[in-house]
Parts: sequence; C-alpha cells; structure tokens
Amino acid sequence: MNSILFALGLTVFAGLATGVGSAIAFVSKKFNPKFLAGALGFSAGVMIYVSFIEIFVKARDSLSVAFGDKKGYWVTTIAFFGGLALIAIIDKLIPSYENPHEIQNIEVAPSEASEKRLLRMGLFSALAIAIHNFPEGLATFMGALTDPTLGISIAVAIAIHNIPEGVAVSAPIYYATKSRKKAFWLSFASGLAEPVGALLGYFILRSIFNESTFGIIFAGVAGIMVYISLDELLPTAEEYGEHHIAIGGLIGGMVVMALSLLMFA
Repeated sequence: MNSILFALGLTVFAGLATGVGSAIAFVSKKFNPKFLAGALGFSAGVMIYVSFIEIFVKARDSLSVAFGDKKGYWVTTIAFFGGLALIAIIDKLIPSYENPHEIQNIEVAPSEASEKRLLRMGLFSALAIAIHNFPEGLATFMGALTDPTLGISIAVAIAIHNIPEGVAVSAPIYYATKSRKKAFWLSFASGLAEPVGALLGYFILRSIFNESTFGIIFAGVAGIMVYISLDELLPTAEEYGEHHIAIGGLIGGMVVMALSLLMFA
C-alpha cells in the first residue's frame, strides 16, 4: 500500500505542475499582445519538440517491440496521422465563429470574436494536454511501482514538461475571459489526467495495457499536439502581429524542452 501511495503521489506532483504554468497568466493585468505572442509561440515549441523528439520516438520503440521494426514504424506513423485526423474532425465539428481570423484593435483589447477563438483554443489545448497526460500518468505510476528512483526521475522530468504546457491552456483562456481563476483552474484540471490515468491504469487497464496500446496512444497524442500547435497556437501568435516574438518563443520552448530531456536522459 505504501508503494502505491508513493507512486500515486509522484503522479499527482507531475500532473499538477500544469498549474504552475498557469501562473504566467497572472503576469500582466492588461492585454499584452507581445506577451501573448511569445507565450503561444513558446507553448507551440514545447509541444512540437516533445511530440517529435520524445513521444513519437517512445511510441515507435514500444510498437517495434510489439510488431517488429518495420511494421512498428508503420503502425506508429498511422497512429500519428490518426491523431491528427481525430483532432481535425473535432475541430471541424465545433462551430467556428464569424471571421475567426480577423483580430481587431489588439493594442487595446481582443475583440469579441477573437476572445471566443482564444477560449476555444485554450479548451482544445486542455483537451490535448489531458490526453497527453493520461498515458504519462500511467507511465509515471508504473515506473514508480517498479523502481522508486526511476519513478522520481520520470515524475520530475514530466513536471518540468508540464509547467510550460500549462501556458498553452492558461494564456489564451485568461485573455479570452479576463478571469485568472478560470485560467488557473482549467490549466490545473488538465493536469489531473495524470493521476486519473494512473488509477485507471492500475485498477482497470493493467491487464490489457501493453507495448502496442501504449505506443498507439502515444503516437496519436503526438499527432494531436502537433495539430494544436500548427493550427491554433502559432497562427494566433502570428495574427497578433508579433512574428519575431512568436518565433523567438517557439525556439525558446524547444530549447527548454530539449534541456529538460537532456537533464533527465
């Protein structure tokens, strides 16, 4: 029982680090297009880098064990584009707002249409991160049960990942709603998927959770996160008229994620 509680505690710690990222929404009391462009670019950099460098590779490794190198690579690729297709279908089914790409008077405040789009983007990011956190929570939990030292390493690495990911939820929701509490709690809630994933994995999925299911889920999540970055985060950052800040944020997000992976490799 103590080992289970220890593993669950590590998973909660890692997941709720998204709430730390949401604190960035509290930096400015006024609408700041430069900060928003940089924050969205940073979030996109984190998501894109971790999707291709870590999540896709882990998915391929798992599926290669299950199906062999060549077939495993095929399944990984199909699952990746399956994730892209899934989030694209969800995006298509959600009603779009009139002229969603037209953002006016950004130096004063977001327009009503842009506020709705920012809120929609923040909710999409929360969905992607929650789905991403589900298998991560299971991995942290199972790793801690197997080897407490390994569990701590995984939990700290994932916590570092989750801090900037929290920005992807909190920044657009804060600027759309002007509510610090809503931005914080939605970001916080997206991190709860990690302990939920851990508990479901332990009590329900452990009998069927294997290399193939883990790999397919991870590859699909990579596709979802890349779609969110390219379709929502980066275009919105560009629309706020801060191209170089957005790209600088993108590179900064990649650097931070790369350093975290190197530190805990």
